[in-house]
Amino acid sequence: MSFLERQRIGHVLLLTMSSPDTRNALTSDDQFADFEDTCREINNDMSVRAVVLTGAGSAFCAGGNVKDMRDRKGLFAGDPFDQADAYRKGIQRIPRAIYALNVPVIAAVNGPAVGAGCDLATMCDIRIGSSKAMFAESFVKLGIIPGDGGAWFLPRTVGYSNACKMAFSGDPVQAEEALSMGLMSEMVEPDALLDRALELAQSIASNPPHAVRLTKQLMRGSEKSSLDELLDKSATFQAV
Repeated sequence: MSFLERQRIGHVLLLTMSSPDTRNALTSDDQFADFEDTCREINNDMSVRAVVLTGAGSAFCAGGNVKDMRDRKGLFAGDPFDQADAYRKGIQRIPRAIYALNVPVIAAVNGPAVGAGCDLATMCDIRIGSSKAMFAESFVKLGIIPGDGGAWFLPRTVGYSNACKMAFSGDPVQAEEALSMGLMSEMVEPDALLDRALELAQSIASNPPHAVRLTKQLMRGSEKSSLDELLDKSATFQAV
């Protein structure tokens, strides 16, 4: 059974992380490969115009496997060189895959998004959360650092100061605070979350797909481009 359950709703693809017993923790090569394969397929399928990512059960994503950290298993097995290699070949495949997506991704944050789960939410373009959503950049509490790209994604989502506050304290951010700092774009009641996320996704999907994909490329490119570089690319895309 795939970790990412897929459901097509018109031109929208709903992806549900389907391991509620582990609170959708990210632990295995199969999960990392599932994200890679799914993102690759989406990029190659012009009929997919928007994606919604959510979690089954009460949590969005609980992050990594704390037991593996304690027992020095999985990503934490071996010496420091082994662990670094395991990260590059393991969980870091997820941020690379999601960042390379050409279609907008909406995170429907149904509950706690902790550690790598918090980072996963920030990898998405838009976050809509329920009133039960909670975010925690909690790595420091375990004596580790955000090894999956959180130090890159989080400041771009909430600004440097807020990102430092979250990352240095590891303290949880509840839904209303997350909304006020821009970690969520909207907050809705739990029963309305998926409907609202799909409504927004369908609104995006109703636009010409090439324009949406090119606009996303420009938005992503703006994070690393000078104004002149972005204007030059914008002129080319506009001509297309």
